[in-house]
Amino acid sequence: MTSIATRTSTPTADRPVLECIGLSKTYGGHLAVDDVNLEVSAGEIYGILGANGAGKTTSVECAQGLRRPDRGTIRVLGLDPVADKARLRGRVGSQLQQANLPDRLKVREAVTLFADDRVQARRVMDEWELETIAGTPFAGLSGGQRQRLFLALALLNDPEIVFLDELTQGLDPAARSEVWALIERVRDRGTTVVLVTHFMNEAEALCDRVAVMRSGRVVDLDTPAGLIERHSEGVRVRFGGSPDDVDWVVDVPLVRSARHDRREIVAVGPSPMIAHLGAELVARNRVPDEIRVAQPSLEEALLTLLDPPDPDPRPVGPSPFDPTALAVAAATPTTAGGPIR
Repeated sequence: MTSIATRTSTPTADRPVLECIGLSKTYGGHLAVDDVNLEVSAGEIYGILGANGAGKTTSVECAQGLRRPDRGTIRVLGLDPVADKARLRGRVGSQLQQANLPDRLKVREAVTLFADDRVQARRVMDEWELETIAGTPFAGLSGGQRQRLFLALALLNDPEIVFLDELTQGLDPAARSEVWALIERVRDRGTTVVLVTHFMNEAEALCDRVAVMRSGRVVDLDTPAGLIERHSEGVRVRFGGSPDDVDWVVDVPLVRSARHDRREIVAVGPSPMIAHLGAELVARNRVPDEIRVAQPSLEEALLTLLDPPDPDPRPVGPSPFDPTALAVAAATPTTAGGPIR
């Protein structure tokens, strides 16, 4: 496997790579983004997580200068993404939601089309291991191969920050795993990654920090482990027992709750609870034949957090683009074209 060169300079080490303060965007009567604050540090994979319609895509499109916010301040690499588009071009990469290419366009032709010259095209083909599919038309690529190509195009100019929007939507588990490995390679080369997703397991596997959005607002921000700790029920330990066992299990140190479920005791608490529970089972000479431990996941932890607080959530629908921004986006080599939502 060909290694990818790692960026050695850190021009934004003393400031956030991306900063959004009070970002708001309204379409008609629909408040799509509501007073959002984000701060992304150099070298991290920063996830923006939420259900469809949460405001994730609109937020990052404002950050890329594709939409003009109604209110708020945005700085990308210290620059305004709208006023300083020319200075940011080549420093920012984008893999847009639902990106597409002509069906008959072959992989090598696509890379050559977007590359500055043949030397750059050859380097990208080699770095991203596209030679084996160089003659394959876009329509003949698998989902994972398409996303590999889109990542290569987004990174043509070795950007300092890249925006990846719903990169694994519609992929099967094997292809999704392949793309996850590619995203980690992007970060390992020194590029900051802003990853928009509604897959909580994806955010848990890849992200250093996660901003959780619901109905246009950021409702929580932390590391995946921090979010799990704050919002999950806890570790669940199951072992055989009777209803009478619940009485002593709830008195074990760190056990938050206990219940009897289908001939088993289910104890819930933080991870250190497992040691105390095991010691108590040994002391009571009650070592069961089987003990099952289930760790909480980010998906489990945030189901309640992402659930709309009212029965009438804000409507979601397409909205118009700034024509000037679209023209600039279409002409940017690091953008793999296609409609955006």
